[in-house]
Amino acid sequence: MNATPDALSGAKTPSYWPLLLAATAMLMITMGIRQSQGLLIKPIGQSTGMGIAEISFALAIGQFVWGAVQPVFGALADQRGPGRVLVFGGVLLIAGMALTPLVSSQWGLIVTLGLLGAAGAGAGSFSILIGATAQQLPAEKRSMAAGLINAGGSMGQFLFAPLVQAVIAAAGWMAAMWTLAVAAFATLPLAWPLRRRKPAAANAANPTATPAPGIGLREQVRIALRNPSYWMLHIGFFTCGFHIAFLVTHLPGEIALCGLSDNVSAMALALIGLFNVAGSLAAGWLGQRYRMKHLLALMYASRAVLIAIYLISPPTPMTFYLFAAGLGVTWLATVPPTAGLVGKLFGPRYLGTLFGLTLLSHQIGGFFGAWLGGLAMAKFGDYTWMWYADIALALMAAAAHLPIREAQIQRAVPVPA
Repeated sequence: MNATPDALSGAKTPSYWPLLLAATAMLMITMGIRQSQGLLIKPIGQSTGMGIAEISFALAIGQFVWGAVQPVFGALADQRGPGRVLVFGGVLLIAGMALTPLVSSQWGLIVTLGLLGAAGAGAGSFSILIGATAQQLPAEKRSMAAGLINAGGSMGQFLFAPLVQAVIAAAGWMAAMWTLAVAAFATLPLAWPLRRRKPAAANAANPTATPAPGIGLREQVRIALRNPSYWMLHIGFFTCGFHIAFLVTHLPGEIALCGLSDNVSAMALALIGLFNVAGSLAAGWLGQRYRMKHLLALMYASRAVLIAIYLISPPTPMTFYLFAAGLGVTWLATVPPTAGLVGKLFGPRYLGTLFGLTLLSHQIGGFFGAWLGGLAMAKFGDYTWMWYADIALALMAAAAHLPIREAQIQRAVPVPA
């Protein structure tokens, strides 16, 4: 057996745990704050007199902004390091949460939740965090690292949903928003371990896994946009965003239509987060052993089946708990294999930007999921047509991943002898 260079030189293998734990904790906070906002629709409407369509539109703007800022912040992090981007995002998130109780109109919600809070959460989200860690990890550790970071976002939903509901019940929705603002302060010190940017670790088994010398960000984006497999990932992630935004925004409303309490809504959202911890870790582990496009196709197909089963089930608390647990397994578990495919196709150097662009497609879908859900409720009095649309899109996403070329792309770039 050949000795590794580190073994021959006597150098210690660097510990990546401080980096991974900081990224995981930051995503836990930013996603926990975002994914619990559906619980606020009812109390905000009762307090301000705004209708569900108005509040849903503000949250839909937030879904789009969260995705739109990620390629921008990802490019800044790729070029100048992620530290300042993460701190700036933390400040925006704090401001958005703290100012929301002071507004009482749709335009006010658009500014606070739709722009400030969403942009701040986007700066501390998947593309920047996974990109920052991928550049400092060996290739064989990236899929599992993405799964671990992603599990942090799910754990945030598990912890924040019941916390927000408890504060709403005890002190009102304004106190809940200020509690979220206080929680957002914790993102600022977590940016410190993630502040550096350095080239990705070498990988002798995959020498083409990093961009060839001379490729800049603009050229790498052009290469990606000419690749059909990259666009298939966008189609799948659009569907994922539609699905998640619709549920995280309107599942509490669906549960209320069935005559069940707000506590059932909080528990359902928490169960989604809890079961996705296992789902995210499993996706990261499986992504190292099986073709990631097949994992994604299976995840999207399973969502169509789960929704169909839900629609023919009795509207009881146990139905919602089982539905939430089943959804949770794949909820955000699509992120590690999607990020892994982007990295496998184009290397980790500009992963923050390229994965950020797929997240933009995710959040365009999220905009429509949150907004159309509110319109459906206002026009028809229920969400039946949204469920049918969700099934159709999930089946389309499953089919879109099958033709993806998962083999490593070879770039025709001259390399000095």
